[in-house]
Amino acid sequence: MGLEQGGQPLYRKGMRRFLLGGLLLAVASLPLRAEDDAQAQAVLNTMLTAEVAKDYAAFIAGADDHLKAALSTAQFEASSESLSPRLQGGYDLTFLGELNQTGYEVYLFRIRYKDGSDDTLVTLGMKEGKVAGILFH
Repeated sequence: MGLEQGGQPLYRKGMRRFLLGGLLLAVASLPLRAEDDAQAQAVLNTMLTAEVAKDYAAFIAGADDHLKAALSTAQFEASSESLSPRLQGGYDLTFLGELNQTGYEVYLFRIRYKDGSDDTLVTLGMKEGKVAGILFH
């Protein structure tokens, strides 16, 4: 074919190098992602523990100023009344993925309750290590 070297077309060798380089970059960034995911999960675990304890101060301890101002104790208490009994019965927390949205790191988790009730999807928004928002679906 004229574009072959060692029995393989040259474009295939270049493609392999390109794919290998991309794979190495992706693998090298995994520890950073895993560290961020683990931090988000630790933050969420702290918040879920606060939900069960009905401890507003512990729940907002890792929140940014905007979330602290926006989340009233009444809103927190209503959330706790709903979630606390199911959380106390036991649950499994599963990391589903993360998104970058308008400068925020958004983490998605599933809470699967041991009592077999409907799962809860948790959206946890973080920026600069602080919780900027949390939503239980």
